[in-house]
Amino acid sequence: MLKDIDLTIDEGEFMTLLGPSGCGKTTILRVIAGLENPQSGTLHIGGREIVNVSEMLFVPPAERELNLVFQSYALWPHMKVFDNVAFGLETKKVPKSQIREKVENVLKRMQILEFKDRYPSELSGGQQQRVAIARAIVTNPKILLLDEPLSNLDAKLRIEMRSELKRLHQELRTTIVYVTHDQTEALTMSTRIASFFQGVLAQVDTPINLYKNPRNLQTAGFIGNPSINFIEARARNTGAGLTVSSDLGEMEFAKNTLTDEPMPSGEFPCVLAVRPEQVRIFREAVAASNEGTVYSWMPAGSETLVHVTVRQTSLLSKEIGLAGYDVDQKVWISVNPGMANVYDRQSGNLLKRATE
Repeated sequence: MLKDIDLTIDEGEFMTLLGPSGCGKTTILRVIAGLENPQSGTLHIGGREIVNVSEMLFVPPAERELNLVFQSYALWPHMKVFDNVAFGLETKKVPKSQIREKVENVLKRMQILEFKDRYPSELSGGQQQRVAIARAIVTNPKILLLDEPLSNLDAKLRIEMRSELKRLHQELRTTIVYVTHDQTEALTMSTRIASFFQGVLAQVDTPINLYKNPRNLQTAGFIGNPSINFIEARARNTGAGLTVSSDLGEMEFAKNTLTDEPMPSGEFPCVLAVRPEQVRIFREAVAASNEGTVYSWMPAGSETLVHVTVRQTSLLSKEIGLAGYDVDQKVWISVNPGMANVYDRQSGNLLKRATE
């Protein structure tokens, strides 16, 4: 169930609705499309009122100037690629000469023109997805709605299709509303991301800001692969800033790095949050470092993930490239305080933002 959603999507942007399964993101997409009606509220598209529940106004989906691409592609199995893409134009009574030109242009843009005489069953998953997108954009909709369109593809095809969708958005400048639970898709393709949890809109921000400064612990724990490190700590509000003590030692944060969130007075429990790529490992002691031991390490080709124990705290470090360690090896780790976040343990809200 959606709860008090207030979301504005600017014309021409790529807005991703991101969150775990069951958080309400697909429901929002269906409300925009007209496949579901909300219990209250209003919806406007391009300045035109589309939904007004109090006045029982619900503009039919066909009159909203948008198209929806489903996770399952939903292609007509008995129609060839050309006919699948042409279907929407035919229902709009577009002249046949224009239909051929429009369909061939969009198939060329999606790099599948050579498949126009094939049936969907003769295509790969990635090719079928391109046909579904071609069918959606050939009518030049004001809004393109995409409901987890890449979830059925293998990893290599997903990466290729992300590139295609981003290029397509840059070329067409169509407003795209994209639903996914895959944070990599959201971070790599979007102009802005709206994150949801249990029907509540948690944060709307650019991919960089959402990654660097998640507004609460729930968002911080969801964004990032591998996940962010959460370190139990104590904070002291000094008036001139914030002093945070943890197994990593004591860190001082200036007042201008703090958010406008209400802050408890005196000392209180907090959570220090550090991204794995900000945890640097040294084989010898360096300034402002903490001694630790390697718990495990996992080489992954382009990167190496290392679990390090510092006192009672377990940290995950991500190093670019291949690196080798021994279990229980003594190392020293260093964290840049400027890239750390601090959250109030009780409210979960962001108190100190990353500034570098």
